[in-house]
Amino acid sequence: MFDKKIDNTSNSYGDDAIVTLSPREHIRLRPGMYIGKLGDGSQADDGIYVLIKEVVDNSVDEFIMGAGKQIDVTVEDDIVTVRDYGRGIPLKSLAAAVSEMNTVGLNGVGVKAVNMLSSEFTARSVRDGEARTVTFAQGLEQSDRWESGVQEKNGTFISFRVDREVFGDYSYNLEYV
Repeated sequence: MFDKKIDNTSNSYGDDAIVTLSPREHIRLRPGMYIGKLGDGSQADDGIYVLIKEVVDNSVDEFIMGAGKQIDVTVEDDIVTVRDYGRGIPLKSLAAAVSEMNTVGLNGVGVKAVNMLSSEFTARSVRDGEARTVTFAQGLEQSDRWESGVQEKNGTFISFRVDREVFGDYSYNLEYV
């Protein structure tokens, strides 16, 4: 999973046991620090539900600020989608807002953790006929598409599939969702 080998056993604890990880590596190695326990979906506080909450919270913030009146959440074939009809993340900042840890705005650490803990992650923002869609795999950018003249309502669309490499086998209990 990582390029760096971490060996902190008492017999070999030297300078080479001290490793600096990138934010992506840290989140994937120590996800519990960001989302609590991992879990398999059998408990309401399992990490797969925390990931959903992190994305929905951003849409709720838009709603609370009076931007948008609807939030759509779906879970189908282990893919979670959240679509709000708020202002949309500023297009030039979309990729950074969902992937760079030190980027500050309305989207916090939570959505970045979702991105880095997902095997598939898509962020789409629509603002006044313009749109940008960025896709990632395990936090690494795969594509970036800009569009003009789109006939969609403003807002943000996030879609993700939790990474089984990190979470193992899981399934959603829709009552918890």
